Amino acid sequence: MNIPNTNLKRVVIIGSGFGGLQVAYKLNRKFFQIVLIDKNNYHTFQPLLYQVATFGLEPDSIAKSIRTILNNYYNFFFRLAKVNFIDLKTQIIFSNMGELYYDYLILATGSKTNFFGKKNIEKFALPMKTLEEALNLRNCILQRFESALYETNYKKQCLLMNFVIVGGGPTGVELAGSLAEFKSSIFPKDYPELDNKKIKIHLIQATKRLLDGMSESSSKKALKYLKNMGVNVWLNNPVKDYDGKILSTNKGKLKSINVIWTAGVKGALIKGLKKKYLANNRIQVDCFNKVKGEKNLFAIGDVAVMKPNGHPMIALPAMKQGIHLAKNFNRFFSKKQLIPFNYHNKITMAIIGRNKAVCDIFFLKISGFFAWLIWMSIHLIKIVGFRNKLLTLINWGTQYINYNKSIRLIINY
Repeated sequence: MNIPNTNLKRVVIIGSGFGGLQVAYKLNRKFFQIVLIDKNNYHTFQPLLYQVATFGLEPDSIAKSIRTILNNYYNFFFRLAKVNFIDLKTQIIFSNMGELYYDYLILATGSKTNFFGKKNIEKFALPMKTLEEALNLRNCILQRFESALYETNYKKQCLLMNFVIVGGGPTGVELAGSLAEFKSSIFPKDYPELDNKKIKIHLIQATKRLLDGMSESSSKKALKYLKNMGVNVWLNNPVKDYDGKILSTNKGKLKSINVIWTAGVKGALIKGLKKKYLANNRIQVDCFNKVKGEKNLFAIGDVAVMKPNGHPMIALPAMKQGIHLAKNFNRFFSKKQLIPFNYHNKITMAIIGRNKAVCDIFFLKISGFFAWLIWMSIHLIKIVGFRNKLLTLINWGTQYINYNKSIRLIINY
């Protein structure tokens, strides 16, 4: 990979997500040579992917070049590559762009869509875990409406505008709410020839309530918001199969060519890891994020699970683990005692629509406008880069004032 050899210990970080970036930020460059490897040359703010898919934000509002983020850091190298295999004995990683020796390896590969072994769903459903998938979904949704203009058959026209979202977590709830707002506020202006009553939005959840990771009161409030917005919510209804046209569930069948899968994620693992290190597609780590049984292998974020119960597969724990692991590395080489990682999930939230959100902060259960304001503020703060924050703020402000989402472009790539 053409990385210069030095007397410094080489720390290789695989993955430039929330956790991987924080490690790269915080490691002491006097002690380490840092190599960050990712299959993309940009960092994606994944909590806002659904807004790219539903015409609210452009991709460059939530993505930023890794080289731009870290271009002022010395003893730092970025390589655009896909890591295929790790040899734990020789401490060499193998990628499509060559091999590289490491002294310490940090796995921050994040997660990928979990189809739970359902091959047909994986083949036909539309996922939304990457920037490319969000753009593909945006193109698909808009193209369906364009195709409906040419369709004279009533049933076929309805089929084009029937959307099914599988998964009632934050992503599914936010996506359903965003589509419902588009249906009521924007669709009548863009497509006056079509009847917006033909648009059907279904949200299917396998468990008995939405937002399982939040309080019951927030779950009920989210359900009420969605129903009032015209979303058909199907609870306690696991999906069995999908052939591209018919979705089979426990409670019956739904006809749709637009099935969006947001039902879960799993760790993005790399070949070479021993099975004894894994638990439910995640890597088992101790309280210092070290992989048990390995002296120089660490894992953070979505791909890692820390006993006893692990942490939520969301951005904040990954960021905290990245910062904490870097600090422990620095402490170790300064001959200071390591500190075990400790995380309490203080806040969880989901936005449903304009002035509609739910937020659990400690013992407080907030909904409505103030929860919406908290959601907007926190997400704006966490976006990487001043330009991206400014673009997002401008887009949100314009949309709020004009009741409009202007980024409705079909771009084939």
